[in-house]
Amino acid sequence: MVYSDRTLQCQDCGREFTFTSGEQEFYAQRGLQNEPKRCPECRSARKHERRDEAGQGTREMHSATCAACGAETQVPFVPRGDRPVYCSSCYQEIRGTR
Repeated sequence: MVYSDRTLQCQDCGREFTFTSGEQEFYAQRGLQNEPKRCPECRSARKHERRDEAGQGTREMHSATCAACGAETQVPFVPRGDRPVYCSSCYQEIRGTR
């Protein structure tokens, strides 16, 4: 099937945007039957908004002491005590040597 670029209007901001032939082919390959109703900017903003509402936009950080240099650091997981925790500088040094 041959696709050609189409101009659509965003339902959120009202601006016109192009639904490219490549995007149309992508939609068809995945069985998506509805064309996009939002421009790429509004789609992105909506995606970030939903992520923030779900609590996925921010990570809970936990305090830890670096096993290599002894500095206080923040990590995105709960330190268990059975494995060493490193600050970002020490982790990069250790990771580079393995």
